[in-house]
Amino acid sequence: MTVRVLLADDQPLIRAALQMVIADAPGLDLAGEAGTGAEAVRMARGVRPDVVVMDIRMPEMDGIEATRLITAGCGAHVLVLTTFDDDEHVYGALRAGASGFLVKDMALDDILAAIRVVAAGDALIAPRVTRRLIEEFAERPAPGPRPRRVAGLTERETEVLTLVGRGLSNAEIAAELFISPATVKTYVTRLLAKLDARDRVRLVIIAYETGLVSPPA
Repeated sequence: MTVRVLLADDQPLIRAALQMVIADAPGLDLAGEAGTGAEAVRMARGVRPDVVVMDIRMPEMDGIEATRLITAGCGAHVLVLTTFDDDEHVYGALRAGASGFLVKDMALDDILAAIRVVAAGDALIAPRVTRRLIEEFAERPAPGPRPRRVAGLTERETEVLTLVGRGLSNAEIAAELFISPATVKTYVTRLLAKLDARDRVRLVIIAYETGLVSPPA
């Protein structure tokens, strides 16, 4: 299956570099380019990409609002571009529905791999990026009570959700619980359905927001 990618960045050089590598990458197809958040939303509604690579700071509409509109209305997965100077914006992008993060100085091959991971319905859970972001995000919880259990989950499902929230991979969860990676994958799929979560990042956020996982002291 070909993955259709929309690039949204106000820097032409960034778009040009990504355009070249996507053009040469098997299984990826450039669906379009946008230089503003508003343009990205319009194009996403028109070309229906599978993945949008989204910068945060753009004119007209920032990447957070664009992410919210695209994930809510177009069904595309969004990968956010960050420089780590934009942490506050990235937390907002998490809440808006972003499925992962790209650092602008990442190797181009790693960026292509991230696009494929997100297109497959998973999330970009890289220790360098997501664990730090999730820990910081957890210190800024949404208003409201924080129950210690998630309604409707079995004890084992709650255990798996807790370990997902700690950033463990399926293989690490399997070792922790003495079950097979295939069984973990089944539990994760079940959690996605029960919690109406788009991807693994949503599960991590739910684990923090419900108090199953606490940020480090």
